[in-house]
Amino acid sequence: MKMTPALLVIGGIMVFWASVFIVIILPSIVWQEPPSAAWQPWSDDEAAGHDLYVRNGCSYCHSQYVRVMDWGEGAERIAQRGDYVNQLPAILGTERTGPDLSQEGGEHPEDWQIAHFINPRNTRPLSLMPSWEFLGMRDIRHLTAYVRSLGGKDATFRAQRQEEWKPQAADAYAGGPAANIQWLHDHVPAPWHPMPNPYPATDAALQRGHKIYQDFCAGCHGVVGDGNGPAKEFLNPPPLNFTELRDHLVGGQYIGGIFYYQVMNGITGTGMPYFKRELESEKIWDVSNYIAVDFVGYTDAETAPLGIDASYEPEWKNNYSLPGADEK
Repeated sequence: MKMTPALLVIGGIMVFWASVFIVIILPSIVWQEPPSAAWQPWSDDEAAGHDLYVRNGCSYCHSQYVRVMDWGEGAERIAQRGDYVNQLPAILGTERTGPDLSQEGGEHPEDWQIAHFINPRNTRPLSLMPSWEFLGMRDIRHLTAYVRSLGGKDATFRAQRQEEWKPQAADAYAGGPAANIQWLHDHVPAPWHPMPNPYPATDAALQRGHKIYQDFCAGCHGVVGDGNGPAKEFLNPPPLNFTELRDHLVGGQYIGGIFYYQVMNGITGTGMPYFKRELESEKIWDVSNYIAVDFVGYTDAETAPLGIDASYEPEWKNNYSLPGADEK
């Protein structure tokens, strides 16, 4: 057989398509990946949201898979092939400019997601994500439905838990500040109530707390702590007004441990997310001191019960304590 340009081209095309058939087409015909234990089919709204997610290039900033190396990120579950059954196209993403979304479902209630899509700075003041308000509320609800489905059956469990707590939280808020704050305090485990802030509210600590508050909290609670941040109009119940707390301190004194528990774990059913994966311990205590000093006018930092002093701790006197509170 004489090698000619035509034969070379035809042969190359035949080899190419033979490879495509063997590597791509044949496996798709012969092998059907079984669904994973967490997989569940999409609803019509979720499928419409997936289409919007694909068409608007969300995968350029968000991945949808958890690798073995991601355990340090607080991941709950390594991604499996069966998680993506019937997802066409399966958008895994390669960048994490934004957070991984593979387990996003149920991490936040629906109203938080809507506020976030309308303007991400409503809920995340430092977010680089663009506003999707131009899509209109119908498409935003489709996107929200899709994002809330991510994680399959695990996401459904988390979303149901949000829905179970939301009416209780909304009723408590509707009862007025005293009833709302009492409800919030009652759902913090008792051992946290008498635990004071172990870090002194020095000027440096308050500056650190102020920066953390601006970066994570101001979108919901407002720059002056009155609960009138830009996300308020979307959230039910609305964010807590910190300036009302002074009249509702637990036992007339304690607040540090309660703040820490709520910032760490969030308040399920409300727009308050957990920050235990983003803020290490000292940062939570610092922002707690900032909220206490600037918005409540009182902090229980360095009051009884006391433990052993930290090795790196400046000399400090609590000038923000209540009359009769135990001072160091």
